[in-house]
Amino acid sequence: MTHAVEGEWRWGDELDAVVAAPNSHRVVFENEHVRVLEVTLDPGTHEPEHTHRWPSVMMTDQRARIRYYIGERLSFESPDPLPPRAELTGSWTPPEGPHSVENIDTVRMHALRVEFKSL
Repeated sequence: MTHAVEGEWRWGDELDAVVAAPNSHRVVFENEHVRVLEVTLDPGTHEPEHTHRWPSVMMTDQRARIRYYIGERLSFESPDPLPPRAELTGSWTPPEGPHSVENIDTVRMHALRVEFKSL
């Protein structure tokens, strides 16, 4: 589902999630090894295109149906209804090139994303 990137990073800092999509990405902790982002997306919101330079673990505690776009192209849409899951889910995500997410649900999406600057 993600716009996974391997090899040399080729996008500028202006597309970093915190810079390009500040309404949905907020730094809650950062040091030389990790950056922890709070990720929120209100119902009906389509965030701006952005990137995630580092591999990460995304821990979602409030799921919502989404559409995931690479440029203008729809790459993924959540099923309706969402399949049952535990209250907290986690997933490994490689670095992601430019993409955007739209919340097509009636509930707010909420997650913490731990980005690993060095492994």
